[in-house]
Amino acid sequence: MSVGFVMLVHTALDRASQVARHWASRDCPVVIHADKRVPTKRFRAFMESLSDLENIRFTSRRRCEWGTWSLVAATQEVSEVMLREFPEVRHVYFASGSCMPLRPVSELKDYLAKRPNTDFIESVTIEDVPWIVGGLDHERFTLRFPFSWKRQRFLFDRYVQIQRALRVRRKIPERIDPHMGSQWWCLTRQTLSALLEDPDRATFDRYFRRVWIPDESYFQTLVRLYSRQIESRSLTLSKFDFQGKPHIFYDDHLQLLRRSDCFVARKIWPHADRLYETFLSGSRTTMAGTEPSPEKIDRVFAQAVDRRTRGRAGLTMQSRFPNDGWENGRTAATYSVFEGFNCLFNDFEQWLTRRTGTRVHGNLFDPRRVQFAGTESTYNGALSDSAALRDYDSEAFLINLIWATRGERQSFQFGPADNQDISWFLAKDSNAQVNVISGAWALPLFHSNRNFSEIRKEAARLQKIEGEHLNILRSPYTKARVRIWTLADFIQDPMTNLQDILDETGPRSSRRLTEVPQMIDMTGFGQFLQNLKNQGMKPVLMGDFPAGNDVATAAAIPAKPYLVR
Repeated sequence: MSVGFVMLVHTALDRASQVARHWASRDCPVVIHADKRVPTKRFRAFMESLSDLENIRFTSRRRCEWGTWSLVAATQEVSEVMLREFPEVRHVYFASGSCMPLRPVSELKDYLAKRPNTDFIESVTIEDVPWIVGGLDHERFTLRFPFSWKRQRFLFDRYVQIQRALRVRRKIPERIDPHMGSQWWCLTRQTLSALLEDPDRATFDRYFRRVWIPDESYFQTLVRLYSRQIESRSLTLSKFDFQGKPHIFYDDHLQLLRRSDCFVARKIWPHADRLYETFLSGSRTTMAGTEPSPEKIDRVFAQAVDRRTRGRAGLTMQSRFPNDGWENGRTAATYSVFEGFNCLFNDFEQWLTRRTGTRVHGNLFDPRRVQFAGTESTYNGALSDSAALRDYDSEAFLINLIWATRGERQSFQFGPADNQDISWFLAKDSNAQVNVISGAWALPLFHSNRNFSEIRKEAARLQKIEGEHLNILRSPYTKARVRIWTLADFIQDPMTNLQDILDETGPRSSRRLTEVPQMIDMTGFGQFLQNLKNQGMKPVLMGDFPAGNDVATAAAIPAKPYLVR
């Protein structure tokens, strides 16, 4: 019993010659179709390189193009020559010029000899195909595709749109239930000959001539009419990326290919000298009886696709910017944002550094300069304190800061006086922990020595900015961990509120707080807010403050004991 190989080649003819010689010299006949676009001189040299082998045949040449009927027609022709010229062949194995055997031919012969009536071809109904890329599944069988997708893309798309608008539906021939699958099959002589000699072949060919990518559906559909036993899988290792393009195997995939236990692999890079030397040398360790198991390496390919499409968290690929929402994490690590805390407490940054051991910055998005911790002018990753450089791309600035300081928790201050371009980024970043004391920006105004008319205008401006910022933080699209207090609510119990924040900020905060940072003097703040109201500006973000001169806090009023019965 023998297996014959039919090959379609169009490039890298030297490698195709090596593979064809490998099979033919091991008593496996080979029939080759070379694309008509291959220059005549190169094709003749290709034929001469194999002229010493009596079991190799060449068919007439036709121009082949991806996604068109020409590939099926060429496959039919090489298959007919194989069946006619080599009657001893029991299985016909379809391959391309970029395929390469991974296991000894003897193992393939033994494997097929034990399964003399089995056809190996991926053949699944269109309802069960999860890997279609391009948006055409049922429609590839019900619409007509006379234009080339590669060369006539505009006409291809417009003609599809017209057919959809007119609700065109092609009639599928009787006896046909459309199936799809990989075009790399291995069929028995009985099945393949019955398929090619069917009295209705002209009808089937006429129908599939206008199906899109018919080489993925013609044999996969018709084999269901004739096969005695189908194994819906391919013996060829063929992997595709998320765009539907085939993965190319290079020299560094050697161990990966060995692990798959498949008989043939595609698509091999023509310059992968190590792969060709290893697998065509005939000195490989036998794996007799081992089932082809491409799923063994599926995890590796899944990881490769994930890295290619999503990248590493917090790292933008140098070659392109990802679509919004496609990134694998906006930043590389968790960080904290404090809004209003440095307005309410004196030396809040130093206190937080001591309590948590994290790196605490000032207002990184201050319009005048970037306030790095320690008043540094440059920081990790060669980040400058220049506001102009930061504002050129404020999101990239924060991404780079978190990436360049991986392993060290970063915290920074933020407020309505800062550059607000970063607001949506903070809200959508699942790594951000945003803590807001709304209205605290009024405290520096309260202690400022400015004309009250100026204070009123500035308060109105800052309140409007912070109100918009809070709306963003409360958006249903927010993924950040957000806590928002009004100023009045926070100062009622500052120790509990600070303890909640520290519990998730740093490892040094495991002990309960015994003191809080020094709060600024708020005597007369209630009257200050009332004066703003009297001047026509209504402060609404601070919470309820009495109009007197004193502001009582939980820290200042001892708790009253109570008894629960």
